[in-house]
Amino acid sequence: MSQLAHATVLITGGASGIGYLLGQQLISRTIGHLVIWDINQSMLDSAVNTLRQSGILVTGYHVDITDNAQIDATLATMQADGINVDIVVNNAGIVIGKPFAEYSDSQIDREMAINAVAPMQITLKLLPGMHQRRRGHIVNIASAAALLSNPRMSVYVASKWAITGWSDSLRIELEQEHSPIKVTTVMPYYINTGMFDGVQSRIIPILTPDHVVRQIIRAIERDAIFLRMPWIVNLLPLIKGILPVRWFDVVVGKWFGIYATMRHFTGRKQ
Repeated sequence: MSQLAHATVLITGGASGIGYLLGQQLISRTIGHLVIWDINQSMLDSAVNTLRQSGILVTGYHVDITDNAQIDATLATMQADGINVDIVVNNAGIVIGKPFAEYSDSQIDREMAINAVAPMQITLKLLPGMHQRRRGHIVNIASAAALLSNPRMSVYVASKWAITGWSDSLRIELEQEHSPIKVTTVMPYYINTGMFDGVQSRIIPILTPDHVVRQIIRAIERDAIFLRMPWIVNLLPLIKGILPVRWFDVVVGKWFGIYATMRHFTGRKQ
């Protein structure tokens, strides 16, 4: 039986984009309970009302994941309601997308807090229950940006490098403890969800949300350690290790055009 069957799945940022689509697809896999956290109350209400039409139990919580007090209070409410998370998908994320010199202090703090710190805090608070029940899967949505420096993405890249390093270090710790809890790190290229509106990718295709969601579910079911999309992303560590930095800049940055992908970025308003 799939580990998804009858599982309680928590998705942060689950009211829109990849998080919402993932919730839709997980419902079709006969999960037992879908829990959505999101900061946008109106979108959260709409998502919960729509997803409940499937007949699966769906619960939504308005949470600012940069606020530890809100995380603690929400988890306490869930525990009081008998909700034990089997699978957490740390999906919530933002990208501001501009030259580093134009960032404000608060923008740096917010991007790092949402993309990197919050997944650590949420996971830290869920781990004891998972250990007690001897069941759990932590899915961290990182990015191919964790493997590649890119202009106009410096803080986003930093946050994704951070979550990737933490995620795999956690995996190794759990394996050394012979824990049944699994960790999957997802590292996709740009996804066509609106988050990266304006991005132009000349050679590597921008990913479609449906494809990404299908691959994430497959990775969960297979207890995959890493999921990199598209396949060419798997070659990045090798190429970086072989080529001198200036050659890498030419091949990946200039010939593939990666360093120009964010030049016309607009994205969503934060």
